[in-house]
Amino acid sequence: MAQATLGGGCFWCLEAVYQGVHGVSAVKSGYAGGAVANPTYKEVCTGRTGHAEVVQITFDPALISYADLLRIFFTIHDPTTPDRQGADVGPQYRSIILTHDEMQRTAAEAVMQEIRSADLWPAPLVTEVRPLEKFWPAEPEHDDYFNRNPGTGYCRAVVAPKVLKFRKHFSHLLKAAA
Repeated sequence: MAQATLGGGCFWCLEAVYQGVHGVSAVKSGYAGGAVANPTYKEVCTGRTGHAEVVQITFDPALISYADLLRIFFTIHDPTTPDRQGADVGPQYRSIILTHDEMQRTAAEAVMQEIRSADLWPAPLVTEVRPLEKFWPAEPEHDDYFNRNPGTGYCRAVVAPKVLKFRKHFSHLLKAAA
């Protein structure tokens, strides 16, 4: 098993998408990329901790490649808007890839070049790529958020469309129905 740590807006959106990916065994919301030890959601929401909302994905590289996880990532969020995703504004919502090793850094750079070459976005990528120093798990109430709260306004307006976009573009990577 391997891990990937990604931030692209609200972690509820990323968690909901990656939970449906074949080869992914776990997705944990949390915080990374900042300087404050053991941050809370309330602290991260101020934008002053330096942390981004991220997910840590546990996956089987024999079933899903790290590069494919990144291709999903670059499809389900806007990697061209600094410190924002839609109405969510602040450095905690920045586009960031926190690499676990040199292979991931190389893969991230290659996929980013692939995305640039495909001209998928109307502006340059602003995604930050840097080594993961520490992942801080989010509070338990953020776990499995979309599945527990599908009817909330945010989930209907923001999370659900990203899940649908993933399913449309990556149907070949969906987990089989149980």
